[in-house]
Amino acid sequence: MRHIDVFNGDADGLCALHQLRLADPVESELVTGLKHEIDLLARVRADPQCIITVLDVALDRNRDALLRILSEGGTVRYFDHHIAHSIPVHPRLQTWIDPSAQVCTSTLVDQYLGGRFRPWAVVAAFGDGLSATAQRLAHSAMLDKAEQSELRILGEALNYNGYGQTEADVAMHPRDLYGVVRQYVDPLAFCASEPVVRTLVERMNADIDAARQIPPIYENTYCSVLRLPNAAWSRRVIGTLANRLAQGDERRTYAVLLDTDGGSLRVSLRVARAVSPISGDDADRLCRRFGGAGRAGAAGIDHLPLAQLEEFLTAVSEAAHRWADKSNPAPR
Repeated sequence: MRHIDVFNGDADGLCALHQLRLADPVESELVTGLKHEIDLLARVRADPQCIITVLDVALDRNRDALLRILSEGGTVRYFDHHIAHSIPVHPRLQTWIDPSAQVCTSTLVDQYLGGRFRPWAVVAAFGDGLSATAQRLAHSAMLDKAEQSELRILGEALNYNGYGQTEADVAMHPRDLYGVVRQYVDPLAFCASEPVVRTLVERMNADIDAARQIPPIYENTYCSVLRLPNAAWSRRVIGTLANRLAQGDERRTYAVLLDTDGGSLRVSLRVARAVSPISGDDADRLCRRFGGAGRAGAAGIDHLPLAQLEEFLTAVSEAAHRWADKSNPAPR
């Protein structure tokens, strides 16, 4: 039997696969890439002897390729937390998809495995900006404050390494980074033993410091929008910066924009942590208006035309105000 593992190159995809392969070690073909490389299933060619495991890869963006793989005879296991508007029904497709705001793919795998390798789910949740989820799982795994702090830094560093436009932007390609991670059952041992962790943390902190020198291009009570220049450091830090900003000010929605070579903007959007956008009115819906996608609390846009910048700023401002009002209705 031929195994193919398809995973997002960020902390969540990497840690989700690591948990599964700790539980079920097999030699598999790895299909992954940097965070912006979403259409990963297009790279897979299947046959009736294939078992394809997909982790943290948006189904809506890969629907046609998924249907092709099934038609080729492949068997697919699909774990994901992005919003999927119509999940195919097929005898060779199993799905574990939950777009809830406090869920990531690694927590779905953690549930599937009964918590066998929970510290790696903690790493992923911290990396995905889900601090409350990470702390809850860490408490159940009896991790103390110092250990939680170490796993938070590791999660952010692994997530940071998934961003960038080309392999030259990042310290290590996600495929190679997984090759190092897979040697460790314990993420704390990984932190203590592997020099790449220190390299990632130092680069991440330097990039965040550079980003914090840039003032917002738009800001009010409910939201703040930053625009980063087209540079290797900003391409790496966009997602980590968005998470950090949202964690530091839980009542404000944040959007981080990045100028690209093509003359458009890349966007990372984070809904204020203190608000609870309802289904049908969330980060995913807002970004889909501009060709993007995501989940309730976090979403992105790969190519926002500069001509639509003002429209996007208005949409973010109005949505952030609306989300805050829904979470804090005026007393009657």
